[in-house]
Amino acid sequence: MLLVLQHLWWEELAKYKDELFNGVWGYWHLGAWKPLGISARSRARLWKEVLPAGEDWHYDPERKEMRTGRKGHKGDRIAAQKRENTAKWMGKMPEMLLDHKKRRWEKKMKEEGKAQEIK
Repeated sequence: MLLVLQHLWWEELAKYKDELFNGVWGYWHLGAWKPLGISARSRARLWKEVLPAGEDWHYDPERKEMRTGRKGHKGDRIAAQKRENTAKWMGKMPEMLLDHKKRRWEKKMKEEGKAQEIK
């Protein structure tokens, strides 16, 4: 008679519950790398059995956010930023020139006032 053992995923899940929280391949413990008690292949098989059964899988670490954009050459990005900054400063340029002329005129008047006081 052929005896077929049915795999009970909840028993294996209970057995390796603490190990599953420690990552997929292993973890650092007191400065030493410890491999998991369950192989990555067995972990994946267990995951594939748990999900169709309607259970939640809380053992994977949270995924990082996907990176946004940033394709292309760095020099092109820097050049575009420089063009934006130049356009911004050129918009302020007339006001800056007037301020500069005003400061020079005030300095000139201050020096002329000192020269007249000395005489």
